[in-house]
Amino acid sequence: MRTYSFADIGSDSLYEHLYKSIKTDILQGGLHAGEKLPSKRSFAKNLGISVITVENAYEKLIAEGYIYSIPKRGFYVTDFQDRTIPKPSPAVCETVRLTGGEPHYLADFSSNQTPSGLFPFTVWAKLVREVLRDRQQALMTNPPSGGILPLRQAIADHLKAFRDMRVAPEQIIIGAGTEYLYGLLIQLLGMEKRYAVEDPGYRKISQIYKSHSVACEFVSMDACGIRVQELEDKGVDVVHISPAHHFPTGIVMPISRRYELLSWASKAGSRYIIEDDYDSELRLSGQPIPTLRSIDVSDKVIYMNTFTKTLASTIRISYMVLPQPLLRAYYETLSFYACTVSNFEQYTLARFMEEGYFEKHMNRMRNYYHHKRDAVVRAIYDSPLKKYVAISKEDAGLHFLMEIKMERTDQDFVRLLKERGVKLAPLSDYYAQIPHTAEHVFVMNYSSVDPDKIEEAVARIYQCCALPAGGAKHAAAGRS
Repeated sequence: MRTYSFADIGSDSLYEHLYKSIKTDILQGGLHAGEKLPSKRSFAKNLGISVITVENAYEKLIAEGYIYSIPKRGFYVTDFQDRTIPKPSPAVCETVRLTGGEPHYLADFSSNQTPSGLFPFTVWAKLVREVLRDRQQALMTNPPSGGILPLRQAIADHLKAFRDMRVAPEQIIIGAGTEYLYGLLIQLLGMEKRYAVEDPGYRKISQIYKSHSVACEFVSMDACGIRVQELEDKGVDVVHISPAHHFPTGIVMPISRRYELLSWASKAGSRYIIEDDYDSELRLSGQPIPTLRSIDVSDKVIYMNTFTKTLASTIRISYMVLPQPLLRAYYETLSFYACTVSNFEQYTLARFMEEGYFEKHMNRMRNYYHHKRDAVVRAIYDSPLKKYVAISKEDAGLHFLMEIKMERTDQDFVRLLKERGVKLAPLSDYYAQIPHTAEHVFVMNYSSVDPDKIEEAVARIYQCCALPAGGAKHAAAGRS
């Protein structure tokens, strides 16, 4: 009778080891087609294992077609004579570039990550415990497509108090990140529509539209924002804009251009404006800019916002406010989609907003970023770097623009800085059609920079400015 050792089976269970052993013998010819296998009871006794172990191994072999059973006669090896058993292909080693894993920088002025010290861990943990205690049944109930009502109501209350927007909770659709909501909008508005994004703009937006195989136009901007006439010229149906604080230029769209846009949208039933209000809560000076939606009387504005800027970049909770005509269409055609944010997160965030923690957190965030912005600007103006740079749009949000007087190319400058542990993103990276005015202008996103390293980072930027253009040799002293 065939026997197998169970002395060294690793992490396998007994039946898995037996199954693999018999399978190997079949494939390698140790067991032949039609050969009868031992009965479960005699095999178990011979191997010193339980009958159920043999039974489980046999059942798996039968399920995969390696053996078959004949009632009251036993178990037999399947005939593979006329079958081609594929051999495993040789392993092919490919280099795959994984996302993340950026090298460590002394200062990364291209990142918008939220510092971990700003997240209200203590309050959030308390609310999670309360939600787990008080909402057990609700937590295990599938939420509506648009999200749970308490969170939608809390958002509606926040929009009324902070943005002077009066919306019904039912108009609010919650999703795991704006990228997901963009995909829903494309399905809702139509794949045949021609979409437009600002040029320059946040690159991911155009990438998302293109990934859905819809026509996407880049529309240029002037000092007031996106050019409306160009929307007409390019036959655009849906335009995606950030009028309160454009990224990366920092332009705030004036009221005249806003009404011009609304007029454009009202001229055709297929036209809509997507208002991306991504960081309105973090405006550092002055009153919040009224939303485009708050002056829209034609139901042409789709309002979008996210909690990734205000809470943490890793909390993927965003929302959109649909106009009434689109709301009906959404529930008729897309309400089969399940809400992509877990009940646990939704109920916790709802309570965070209902109990006033969100407003307090916003005040704390604005104060923190205001002081950090001032520290970065002060470090620049108090250093020799001052004579090389001009700063603009420093009051608009969590970034500003810095123009550097130099002869070397932006790419060369970025490379030199990386070698010294500082990362900058040139404004030209955000253009589809790069104008000469973008040359030597850099986007200074300071939200994730360690305050204790600001002065050293400024010193290293100055070192690169002071190096002679074309000089290939750089001092290693300033490298991180």
